[in-house]
Amino acid sequence: MNSLPRPRGGVPGAALLALLLLTLIWSSNWIVMKLAMRYCGPFDFSAMRYAGASAVLFIVLLLRGESLAPPALGPTLAVGLTQTTAFTALAQWALVRGGAGQTALLVYTMPFWALLMARMFLHERLRLAQWASVALAALGMLLVLRPWGRHADLPNGALAVVAGIGWAAGTVLSKRLFLRQGQGLSALRMTAWQMLLGGVVLCALALVVPERPVHWGVGMVAALGFNVLLSGGLAWTLWSYVVQRLPAGVAGLSSLAIPTTGVLMAWAWLGERPGASELAGVGVIAAALLLLLRGAAR
Repeated sequence: MNSLPRPRGGVPGAALLALLLLTLIWSSNWIVMKLAMRYCGPFDFSAMRYAGASAVLFIVLLLRGESLAPPALGPTLAVGLTQTTAFTALAQWALVRGGAGQTALLVYTMPFWALLMARMFLHERLRLAQWASVALAALGMLLVLRPWGRHADLPNGALAVVAGIGWAAGTVLSKRLFLRQGQGLSALRMTAWQMLLGGVVLCALALVVPERPVHWGVGMVAALGFNVLLSGGLAWTLWSYVVQRLPAGVAGLSSLAIPTTGVLMAWAWLGERPGASELAGVGVIAAALLLLLRGAAR
């Protein structure tokens, strides 16, 4: 499989540690985002979290003495519109009525779209084990969505899936940008700029879409702080780091641990008890992840 040449000092273990930390942060954040909908609307929350997160990242750039010059503006804007604007707005909107665990699982159709897009646009070769992982995970997602069910919530499911497609497009566009600009572009600088550009569009949406007033309190401040500092600033920088060092398709499929953990957390903290079909889907997705990681280890 084609991959970006490894930067000096970078080791595969660092990318795996970043994925582990991402799993802990983003799995928890689906619960936090669901709880935040008690205090404000989805577009207001999305705008505030990314405005704050981009500000934090630019402060970190200044403290580190890194260049503040933007990467190639067109490609960076494309990443911001797909990975920040489309992904965040649609996923947060899906959480208004959808459960945190199920929304997380459906958003994470992202890896399948990322594999296909990476094959088409980055010419990343897919091995038989990866195709098998895609097939297994697709079956798992089907069991979770249950389109044949009488009470299937297809509109919210569609929002979550389209959010995943937006994230996949942003992942592939990020990888292509890193390949073109090489070691001169840090994951931190690219993340800060794409988040700023995508966040501006989110702020514009928040201004034009009517929503209920924000109810400020301890819960709202805590949810916003978690998203600004951890889920927004730190986690998206870690994600760019992972995409920079791993093939886009592998990075995408490796992230499947996040929604699987998210379903279990939603069950424990929010009482979102999954049905038999959803539990079977979680198990199939976990098997797909193990198959992928086994192939990667080889």
